Parts: sequence; C-alpha cells; structure tokens
Amino acid sequence: MGNSSAQLDLFAVDSQLVRLLPRAGASFRNPDVNLPILRADAGGYYLEMRVDADPEEISEVGLTRRIPLEDLSREAWQELKKQYDNIDLEAYLSKGIKGLEKIEDMRVRRLTATLLTFLNPRQVELVLYLYRAASVCETGPVAKFRSNDLLEVMGYSRTKDGGFHANIRSQLHCDLMALHRTELVYAEETETANGVVAEVTIKNILRIQKFKVDNVQRDFDTDKAADYTYGSADEYVVNLEFFQTPTPDGGDYVLFGNIDMQQRVGGSANHNYGTKLLIYLASRLKWDSPKDGQYLTISRRHLFKNLDLFGSNTSRNSAIFWRTVEELKEKGFLLNACEVPGKRKNSVLVEFQLNTDKIRISGDSHKI
Repeated sequence: MGNSSAQLDLFAVDSQLVRLLPRAGASFRNPDVNLPILRADAGGYYLEMRVDADPEEISEVGLTRRIPLEDLSREAWQELKKQYDNIDLEAYLSKGIKGLEKIEDMRVRRLTATLLTFLNPRQVELVLYLYRAASVCETGPVAKFRSNDLLEVMGYSRTKDGGFHANIRSQLHCDLMALHRTELVYAEETETANGVVAEVTIKNILRIQKFKVDNVQRDFDTDKAADYTYGSADEYVVNLEFFQTPTPDGGDYVLFGNIDMQQRVGGSANHNYGTKLLIYLASRLKWDSPKDGQYLTISRRHLFKNLDLFGSNTSRNSAIFWRTVEELKEKGFLLNACEVPGKRKNSVLVEFQLNTDKIRISGDSHKI
C-alpha cells in the first residue's frame, strides 16, 4: 500500500492514548462500567467511575475516570455526599441519560453526565482534530484554535450574523471542559527482575492553558459555563497531555488519515458508530499483531460491546454493525471485512483488512 500522496495526509496520535480510548470512553450501558460514586482520600474529593477489566480480552483494561471536586469544605462535602447517596442513578438511567434531569442540583447533574458520556464520538473526533492541528502547525503538544473555525469544520450551520447558536457553542465548551477536567487513572504493568510492577498513572487527555474572549465586557468563567451551560470562549489554547514527539523512526503511534467531523443534524453522538468502530480498530492495532500489517481478527462479541450494541435484537445489531463496516469502507479506512468461525463453539470472529494508506501503526507496540 504505497500511495505517497495519501500518506502525506496522515497524522500521528500517541499509541498509549489510542489503546485507552475505547475503555476510557466506555458508555454506562457497558457491563464493565460501574456507576459514578463520590470518594474521598488524602488527595481530595472526587466524583469517579470505574471501568472493570474483562478477563477474556487483554485489551479490555481496567481504569477509573474521575473529576476532582475542588474548593469544597468538609461540611460541603458531607452535604454533597448525603445528597448523592439519596440519588437512585440506576433507576434514573433506565430512561437513558435524560433520566439525570431528576437530579435537582444542576452542577451535580452536569458533572455526573460528564462522566457518563465522557469521550463520546463527538469528543473523540475533537481530540483527533486537535492532534491533527498540532501536527499541521508543528507546535508539539500545544494546539490553538478559534471556536467558530472548529464548529465550521464540524459542519454546524452559521446564524445570519455569521456566528453559531449559543447552544452549539456551549456544547463545544462543555466537551472541552470534560476533556480538561476528567482524569484517567490506570496501571501500567512492567516486568522486572523482582517480578511484575504496576505503575499507576493519572493523566488528563488535554488541559486548557489559555482562552480568549473577544468581547471584554463579557463575564466568562470556564467552570460556570460548563456547569450551567452557557456560551464558550472565542479562542482556546490546549495542551495534549498524551502527546509524544515523533522520532525519526516513527515512534510508537497510530497514524490516521483525514477524519470526517461532520455532525449529523439532529443526531446523537452516541449513534456515531463509524467513529466508535474506527477507534476500536485503531486501539486493537496497538494491542494485537496485525497480520501483514493490515489484517485484524476480533471476536464479534467484543465488537458489539464496544459499539454499544447491547440489545437483544441480534438481527438489528448485525445490521447496524455491517452498515458501519460499509461506512468505513466508503471512507477508505477499510478494504474488506468478513465473518470467520471462532475456535470456541458458537463463537464468531470478524476479519478486517485495513487500508494502511488511511490507518496504520508506526514503531513498536508495548502492552499496557
């Protein structure tokens, strides 16, 4: 696969981040996900949720995503804990994420929703956009962008005055703040002479370093804007926390071709199965050893789990899955895909042939 003009469009995303993305973004419907809880330790107060490892698949690692609750007195913490303990999240979420509207405290409601919807496909596309922007501008881990420019790339319609609706700008700011606030806590295992050692890492996907508001008369507070949903800044400078500088031999990265960020009008980010499948395949590139650099074989069960296809209607699930495969073929990321029998009885595998001009690994792969 040697189309040099196509490969010029590739941009690098650090493999450690790519490996973690599907687990870090696992939805609350995923059986490995525990509902958010409030927890205190010597480091402070947190709203956090645990994603358990899957013993049947090495790539399904365990991790915790959490939001530090800063500037809380002990009394405020106790009051918040009492309030949160009385919330029946499981019952609320039986009606989907909209069920959280029953939580009266708006800030608690929004922080809970932030954790539950963290790294939805729209936010993943935003992360990839920022990696591409940093690559094009050659600014290392720092990416600078105008809000309106990004919203235009995402395909939103401008208003008559040339701007964007407040709710769309607010959604962008909330997405950025979710990526800025939410910490990922995970362990990396390393073999030493004394046995296996687990090193725990705490990392944000990005941190907002600066923001600019064009109208200096506006009173804009990043936390309040995210918690109470109003507006966005006009320009942001962010630091990509997982970013590693590419080396002459390519380094340990996944290389992506151009990602289509056009948002479906009226559609839910959670129904963007194409981005979910693309990221899951990219993560497995760094966990597995693709045959001839482009063939991946993955169990259908894990594919459906990572696409949030948990319904009992198997024909519907299969239809969505193969429609998604066709979408990635049309966009050039996949050349082919077909089902093959697994070693276990009744198990089904799917073999993918990736287009290495659009997505491939670079450098060595080291397991987390």
